[in-house]
Amino acid sequence: MRKPTILLLAVATSLAFTPAGWAQSTAPASSGTRLITVGTAGGPVPRASRAQSSNLLVVNGTPYLIDAGDGTTRRLAKMRFNFRTLGTVFVTHGHNDHTGGLGMVLSSAWTAQRTQPINVYGPPGTAALIKATIGYFGLDAEIRISDGSRTVPIEKVFFGHDAAPGLVYQDANVKVTAVENSHFHHHPGSPAYGKHKSYSYRFETPDRVIVFTGDTGESDAVTALAKDADILVTEVVSVEDVKEARIRDGRWQVMSEREQAEYIRHMVEEHLTPQQIGAMAARAGVKTVILSHLTPRPGSDDYTPWADEVRRYFSGKVLVAKDLMEF
Repeated sequence: MRKPTILLLAVATSLAFTPAGWAQSTAPASSGTRLITVGTAGGPVPRASRAQSSNLLVVNGTPYLIDAGDGTTRRLAKMRFNFRTLGTVFVTHGHNDHTGGLGMVLSSAWTAQRTQPINVYGPPGTAALIKATIGYFGLDAEIRISDGSRTVPIEKVFFGHDAAPGLVYQDANVKVTAVENSHFHHHPGSPAYGKHKSYSYRFETPDRVIVFTGDTGESDAVTALAKDADILVTEVVSVEDVKEARIRDGRWQVMSEREQAEYIRHMVEEHLTPQQIGAMAARAGVKTVILSHLTPRPGSDDYTPWADEVRRYFSGKVLVAKDLMEF
């Protein structure tokens, strides 16, 4: 387990938020913990108004990226993020709306002259994901090395680690704990049964505790992980809304009856409704809930009704994330 020496960034004195103000500041503060919701769309279908799932923690100046769906690199560029500073990434699970932008993030760091390792931690399959990333971006790297503008091969910079649940990572800034959640319910006898895992993460920093559900259904393990957290960043879904959105764009009509039934089962069993989030947050005693990984609403990007539903079960603060909000 790597325990690197770490730098410093921003004290968040309240839960007020701004669009990534720390990154655009010419003289950012040098201590504390900040959370930026880089991408807030639930996938897998890309959306024009929101990038897919990604969150950035900056603790005492050191960035930690949690997931990197499609659009992550552009959002980080918009906040003037210094890709060369990125050394640690966490993946919740292998769905492409959480990993589809990871290769470009890593490549951007390498192109920015990062020569120190970037370590990517996640469930089984993460090491293979990074090996594939090296293969995919190998041609680009070979060309850039051949013209003399880069000298360190990407396989000397990108490293993937399959982590077991429990303590995943620790350094001077953060202690990161993972639990397996209930996002994957593969049928017994399926080649995928028992193979794929999905994690939720708890980050304990000197001044805050922040928990990321990733994608999950109801889970006692996730509720326990979120115990007394300052912030719970959670996925959220309305099964009725996502079905209606699929009907409107024609995807539902081209699915077989079995595919339709399995899709509804997946959404019901392997994701969280506002009611379930409110009940979980109340049981866990968290202070603030941030709704992210927002699945499509037919004809609307207003998630106020979902937040209101969470508030029926949870008396703490409930906020709806947008891309590049800072908390």
